Order: sequence, then structure tokens, then C-alpha cells
Amino acid sequence: METIHDFYQRFSLTRDSDYLVPLTSFGHFNVFQRDACSFLTPYSRRDYYKISLILGLGELHYANRWITVDRPALLFSNPIIPYAWEINSQEQAGWFCLFTEEFVNQESKQNFLKDSPLFKVDGNPLYFLNDQQVDEISFIFKKMMSEINSNYIHKYNVLRNYLHLIVHESMKMQPTKQFEKHSNASVRICHLFFELLERQFPIDSPHFQLKLKTANDYAYALSVHVNHLNRAVKETTGKTTSEHISSRITQEAKALLQHTNWNISEIAYSLGFEYPAYFTNFFKKNTHFSPKMFRKDCVI
Repeated sequence: METIHDFYQRFSLTRDSDYLVPLTSFGHFNVFQRDACSFLTPYSRRDYYKISLILGLGELHYANRWITVDRPALLFSNPIIPYAWEINSQEQAGWFCLFTEEFVNQESKQNFLKDSPLFKVDGNPLYFLNDQQVDEISFIFKKMMSEINSNYIHKYNVLRNYLHLIVHESMKMQPTKQFEKHSNASVRICHLFFELLERQFPIDSPHFQLKLKTANDYAYALSVHVNHLNRAVKETTGKTTSEHISSRITQEAKALLQHTNWNISEIAYSLGFEYPAYFTNFFKKNTHFSPKMFRKDCVI
């Protein structure tokens, strides 16, 4: 999952300058122009919400569907549903704001995001806009840009109201229903599974702990049912999701045993095992050697 800190690191690379995460006691909010939009926003979950006014050509990809964005559009994304954005032209304009749930609900007992149809798991997050709607939403984003750079002591209250206004204006619109299914959804989902699997490695610190350890974890990360994921992986590779996960963890365990001086407990923890004994049993089952014996003999 991409955190807000990860976003700022990635965003700094596109701007050729450092951006720091603003520290607040009421959640997080910021707004940017899209003029330096990266060619590919990697497929992943985010731990923040985001609203983008897209003025530029591109493709929006989810696990099992995609859509060509060939006209001005308003996109809503949330921490639940992973997606990727790929540009089709160098001319990218518009704005986007990112924010946390704490920021939106700071002054309200009602969960505004939860109650909004724009951020539902089974909803349509993309709205194509006509010229009038583009002008209206652009005006709000411009006010946001001006406000966030002001010294007004209550500016975040104003920004919160602008954010609510965008959501309410959007709820008057009709979401697009023109998403297309991938020609081979199983291959697509399998590819995303392996991308997530490899993204967790290599492990470079004994203080790091593997986040995705089971087929259910990966299904949740991809926003698909675990049975759907298992069928796709089995159909495409001939092996189960769990077999691929076990194989990759075993491969990493061998590398850590052979090339680091971490003790067995540290390696077990970093690979997501609650107790060293669980790791020992797992390793022996997959290699026929105990971790201690493998390290001693450098068995490959």
C-alpha cells in the first residue's frame, strides 16, 4: 500500500524538488496541479483519498476492468480499491487533492465519506464532464490552490468546505458506465498478483515484516474475491496462489540465511511468522532442511 509519505517521495521525483508532508493534528489535506503527471501511476492501494480533475488523455485500470479517458473527467479514489493510471499524451492538466478520513470528518460526527456514494466499493468512480461542469469544478480547485497558500488561520476549514462542495456537485452528475472488461481477466489478475508478490522483496531489514502472507491478503489487496484470484492464478500458471507465495517466501528465506547474519528469530519475524518454530516447520517442509542446517552447509 502506498502511504502519504510514499506519495510525496514519488511526487518529488516528477517535480525535481523535495516536498514535505504537512504536519497537522486533524488529518491531512493538500492540493496540486497535474502538469507534471508521471507516465504511469503504479497499481496499488493508497492509504489516503484522492479526487482528480483530469484534463488529458489516459487509461484507468482496475483489477478486472479498464476505461479510456478521452475527455475531461473527475476521478474519485479511496484506500479500498487499487488502481493504475497510464497517460496517453504528454499534455496533462487539471488538479488533484489528497486527504485522509480524519481531515474530512474533523468537525462532524457523521462519516461523510462512508455515506457518500462516490467512494463505495461497488460504485463507479469516474465522471465525464461537459464544458460547464469543467468550469465549475476547475473554479473550486483554483480556490483550493489559492486558499492552501494563504496565511488564513482557518484555511483548513475553508478547504474542507470546498472538498464537500466538489463531492456534492458530483453527486448531481451521472457516473460513467463505459468500463470494459479485460480481454483475459485471469491473465491480468495473475500478472497483478505477481507484481504485488515481487514488490515485497527483497527484505533488507530484520525490522521489516512481510505484509501480504496469504492468498486472502493478496485478494484483499487486489480487491477481488479470493476464489476469483485462486482460479485466475491456477488457470494461468497451473499452480495455486498459496504455492507461489510459499515458493517466493522460501526463496527469500534461503537468501537471508545465506547472505545475512540475522538470527533465525529475526528472519522468521521479517517473513511474517509469529514464532520461530512456525518458520522452522515451514522451511523444513519446503526444503527438507532446517534453517540452521541450511545456513551451516550453504545448501542451495
